[in-house]
Amino acid sequence: MSTDARDRIVQAAMELFAAHGYAETSVEDIATAAQVSRSTFFRYFGSKESVVFPDHDEMLADVRRRLDASTQRSALDAVSAAITTVLVHYVSEGEHARRRYRLTSSIQALREREIAMVARYQRLFRQYLTRYDVTSDGSPLRAELMAAAVVSAHNHVLRRWLRGECDEPMIEIDQALQLVAEVFVVQDGAPQGVLVIEAGRSLADVLPALRAAVQG
Repeated sequence: MSTDARDRIVQAAMELFAAHGYAETSVEDIATAAQVSRSTFFRYFGSKESVVFPDHDEMLADVRRRLDASTQRSALDAVSAAITTVLVHYVSEGEHARRRYRLTSSIQALREREIAMVARYQRLFRQYLTRYDVTSDGSPLRAELMAAAVVSAHNHVLRRWLRGECDEPMIEIDQALQLVAEVFVVQDGAPQGVLVIEAGRSLADVLPALRAAVQG
């Protein structure tokens, strides 16, 4: 089996979903359009849902390898560099990523799968930060908050780009991750304040408060 067959399956699936709807498209429809057998489809993908996120497991494994091999000066820098590679991947997909975004936004099962995927990144980052963030007191809560902030920064920029609201996603992710660093990293022994954020608020809502906190 070649990667060409795999690519044809993904392309055929996304075209059928766009033309006929996700629920109305079967595995058999996808296999026929991709000119492969049903058994070949299942050699590549465990389900119809999996075709929508074909590269997730590979990306997560790549992020894990990057973290394990990182020479960044801090754990937060390493995690920030790793999440930037994820954004680069999505941006490189171009219109394909936007089609997937429109699909996942309208199908609850796909949205739930996407949320579970994001949780895997956050868990990986939390574990890494807990192990290697030697400048902190080793607090599991601090590692959880840092991991959540990095993931939120990525998601905020990615969604802006997917909606056509951002022309320079790489510049925006650098700015967002710098803000995360300013919130969590103590420089020159300066005291840290406490910022209380209401649960459920988006990153876009809390950015002004974060900026005010770090600018003093």
